[in-house]
Amino acid sequence: MGLTVGIIGAGRIGRLHADHLRFISQVRVKSVSDVAIHHLKSWAKERQIEVLTADYRQILMDPDIDAVLICSPTNTHATMIKEAALAGKHIFCEKPISFTLRETEEALEAVEKAQVKFQVGFNRRFDPNFRKVRDLVQNGTIGVPHILRITSRDPKPPSMDYIKSSGGLFMDMMIHDFDMARYIMESEVVEVSAYGAVLVDPAIEEAGDIDTAVVTLKFANGALGVIDNSRQAVYGYDQRLEIFGSKGSALADNHRPTTVEVSTSEHVSKDKPLYFFLERYTQAYMNEVSEFVRAILTNQPVICSGFDGLQAQRIAEAAKKSLEAGIPVKLEAVNSAASV
Repeated sequence: MGLTVGIIGAGRIGRLHADHLRFISQVRVKSVSDVAIHHLKSWAKERQIEVLTADYRQILMDPDIDAVLICSPTNTHATMIKEAALAGKHIFCEKPISFTLRETEEALEAVEKAQVKFQVGFNRRFDPNFRKVRDLVQNGTIGVPHILRITSRDPKPPSMDYIKSSGGLFMDMMIHDFDMARYIMESEVVEVSAYGAVLVDPAIEEAGDIDTAVVTLKFANGALGVIDNSRQAVYGYDQRLEIFGSKGSALADNHRPTTVEVSTSEHVSKDKPLYFFLERYTQAYMNEVSEFVRAILTNQPVICSGFDGLQAQRIAEAAKKSLEAGIPVKLEAVNSAASV
C-alpha cells in the first residue's frame, strides 16, 4: 500500500519536506503548487515530481492524491485546510494553523467532519533528544516534575518583511516552545505571564513586535515553566531544554559540529552550536513526515494533532495579552471570541 502526496507551497520548508518524503518507499510526491512555479521546473524534474501548478486546487481535485502538505503562508492555512478536508485529503499543516482561534476552530471542525488525519508541523516533538527527555518524564526517572526550562534563540533575526507578516514572536517563534512545554509535561498550561523587550533591532519595534521575551507558565499539575526567546544569539542556534523533578533532572543540550572539548592552561573551548535550524532539526523534520505517513497507512493517531496546535495557539494568545496588560492571563479566559 502506498501514499500519493501533493505539496502546497514550495518555499524552503515545502521543498525540504519533498526531499525527505523521497526517502520513504511507500510515498510518491506527485504534485507541487506554488504562486511562483517557473523557477522550480528543474528542481521538480530532478525529483520526478509530475505536476507543477500555480493553482493549489488542482492538487485538491486530483483523485490520485491521498494527502497534502500545506506549507504556504499562515494566512492561507485555514482556507486550505477546510478545502482539503472537504476533498477528503489527509492533511499535514505547518504551524500555526491560523492567526485567530476562531479560524483554527473552524478548520478543525472541517477536519473532524471529514474524518481525515490532520497533523501540525511542530517538528521539535520529533527530535530524538527532546523525545528522550519526555520518555524520562513519562517513566518516572526524574520523579514528579517541578520546573521546566526552555531556551530558544535564533542566530539572527529574519527579514523585516517576515517579521511584519509573522503574527509576532509568540505566535511565530515561541509557539514551538509552548507546544514543547505541553508535550514534555503532559499537562495543560493554566496561566501565562509574559515579559518582552526590543533589545536587538529597533526596526522590530517599529513593525509592532518584540525580539526578546521571557514567559512563565503554570501547569495544571502544579509545575512551573520558564521559556526565554531571543531573535539573535551571536554564537549560533541556541536550543536547550531542562526538566527538574523530585528525583533529579534531565537536560537536552545544543547540537554542535563535534563533541570535542579542548582544555589548555589558557582556556577551555568547544564548538559553537549549529548555526541554522535546518541543520539542528534535520532528523526531526525527517521523523515528522515519516510519522505522518505511518499514521495514515496504519490508521493510527498522529503524534501532533489539531488540538495540540489549537492549545499552543491559545498559549501564544495568552502571552500576547499578558504582555499588553502587564498581568498574568489564565488560559480559560482565552477563547475564539476574544482572539478576533
